[in-house]
Amino acid sequence: MSSLNAASQAAGVRSDVANDEGLLAFIREQAEAHRVVILQRKQLSGGAIQENWLLELQVDGGPWAGVQRWVLRSDAVSALPASLSRAEEFAVLSRVHRAGVKVPRPLWLCRDTAVIGRAFFLMEMVSGIAAGHLLTGRCASGGNPQLAAELGANLARLHQLRPPSAELEFLPVPSTPPALAAIAAYRAFLDQHAFAHPVLEWGLRWCELNAPSDSVVCLLHRDYRTGNYLASEEGLQAVLDWEFTGWGDPREDIGWFSARCWRFARPDLEAGGIGPLEDFLRGYREVSTLHIDREQLNYWQVMATLRWAVIALQQAQRHLCGEEPSLELALTGRLLPELELEILRLTTGGAR
Repeated sequence: MSSLNAASQAAGVRSDVANDEGLLAFIREQAEAHRVVILQRKQLSGGAIQENWLLELQVDGGPWAGVQRWVLRSDAVSALPASLSRAEEFAVLSRVHRAGVKVPRPLWLCRDTAVIGRAFFLMEMVSGIAAGHLLTGRCASGGNPQLAAELGANLARLHQLRPPSAELEFLPVPSTPPALAAIAAYRAFLDQHAFAHPVLEWGLRWCELNAPSDSVVCLLHRDYRTGNYLASEEGLQAVLDWEFTGWGDPREDIGWFSARCWRFARPDLEAGGIGPLEDFLRGYREVSTLHIDREQLNYWQVMATLRWAVIALQQAQRHLCGEEPSLELALTGRLLPELELEILRLTTGGAR
């Protein structure tokens, strides 16, 4: 067992330096320090697919001398097939950080699994609130127009990145329209699933019949939503969790962000539960010329709900098969009826 896994029994206490020898040696080398001590560590909340640990460090010597607060990000016990590796996620984070997207500053990648038992990378700690129910529950009746606009502009900066990219060559560029490729992948998963899901099949067929005829390909976050960014009273601080990044249609990210399933305490606020959609799109249009109308948005919200339903089934399977027993994963699978109702609501009009 790695030292960080063992620390789950004592999060927030001083580390046992003997158990952390490999990790401290790695940090000393990267930080060009002559001594590093872990003052405190804490496993951060969330992380159903990855683990995130806050490390408070005393760094002696070198350019990082002083007390530092860094986050160590590694694989969880099991992962979803669509998730990037930590090396790939680190490459994505580095590229988008240079593009001006608000993300935690990436520091160093460690591919040597002997250090803590898994590959990991370190990034700077960013302060703010990420919890979806807290962010949406604190919104005034009209939401938070500033935050919604900042989120729109930030997403548009990400969407300025287009293939090809030598740094991101591990990300496959779609050879077919992105929507149809996603439909085929979801259908293949359902075909192998032990139980039938007729509403999901209905949704897939509806999306197939109504698939957009045009598509621009750009870099997507693919989990850009309330709950995956940090915000404070000053506004947006950083977007987190880049493990699903890939090339695709920019409207996919907008549909995911605005889908009802990610509005938490404020289903009436279409921009992620924190503001009117118009404010989000206003910020987006300050950076991008992309136009998305109501019909297009409805389509990509159906796609988002279908994708979340498939992920919910995958998360439940991780629990049911014994791979990673978890109440959180089991409860995620119980979201399916709610998602099916939303698919039926959005597709009432049938095919065009």
